Amino acid sequence: MPVRIGQMYKAVVLQLLCASLGVACGAAMYGLAGAISAGLAGLAYVLPSALFAWGLQALARQMNAVYGITLLLGEFIKILLVVLVLVGIAWVYPGVLWGAVVMGLIITLQANFLAFLVKP
Repeated sequence: MPVRIGQMYKAVVLQLLCASLGVACGAAMYGLAGAISAGLAGLAYVLPSALFAWGLQALARQMNAVYGITLLLGEFIKILLVVLVLVGIAWVYPGVLWGAVVMGLIITLQANFLAFLVKP
């Protein structure tokens, strides 16, 4: 079954919407620092996902197909990038509120379940 690249970009947009919901929840629970922390957590997941979708689109244009091993390797790299960005957030922003980070990340991750609601 071929990978539908347009659907991947819709999933990234859904992740952005969920990340903004996470920012609103972080602001409501923790104030401005919580909003920033939740927003950084959302971006820590959305940016690697967008990079993954862009890379698959480029690969699909080049090879006319995307294979399973490519998806597996790309997903592994995406998860590694998410972890590295979260570590970078902790290093660069010492005032991070980890409760807001976890909340923002969990809310952003829920976009994957909403992606099934988007019709092809």
